[in-house]
Amino acid sequence: MFGIGMPELIIILAVALIVIGPKKLPDLAKSLGRAFNEFRKATQELKASIDLDDGLKDVKKTFDDLNAGVRQGVKEPAPSAPSTPAAPAEEIPDPRPAGSEKPFADTGPEGTKTHDA
Repeated sequence: MFGIGMPELIIILAVALIVIGPKKLPDLAKSLGRAFNEFRKATQELKASIDLDDGLKDVKKTFDDLNAGVRQGVKEPAPSAPSTPAAPAEEIPDPRPAGSEKPFADTGPEGTKTHDA
């Protein structure tokens, strides 16, 4: 404890006994004991709050990582499964009579002709 050995401690107590006196020395020791006890409680509370802050930092880091992952997922679309090549479309037969070169606009509703050919 601070490099104070037994001989130094005896000398300090002897000087305190002479300076303070035998009547007030027990009260002084009691007050010092209470002060040290309060100091110890305060340091334990400080340690507990620091440990709590460390736990909160871990939780905050986890949420920050999740947030970064979500933002990255929104910016970059998810890789899709490789698509298979589409089958070639079937040719749709021309509904006009063979040899007719008139466009579809020449016929009205329900296939009626709109003008003479």
